[in-house]
Amino acid sequence: MSSLPPPQAPLYNHPLPALEQWLRDLGAVQHGPHSCVWDLQLGGWSAQIELEVEELSIRWQSGDTPVERHFPYGFSRADVEAAILAGP
Repeated sequence: MSSLPPPQAPLYNHPLPALEQWLRDLGAVQHGPHSCVWDLQLGGWSAQIELEVEELSIRWQSGDTPVERHFPYGFSRADVEAAILAGP
């Protein structure tokens, strides 16, 4: 298990195992052992989180209309986590 950098650290300061542990801690499930796509189910909505080359993208689904946002790896883990958990 990787220890996480401080919550205010930018995502680019997190090694991949730490990012994966953070997503697991949020309750997300990885699509496969080497996948960069994660699913998160919370309350009345779900989110698909993708670790892309330049940014982290989130697609929330609640009802019929999906909402998509992109966060550069320069954003802090705390800010991205707050956005993810705020939902669509």
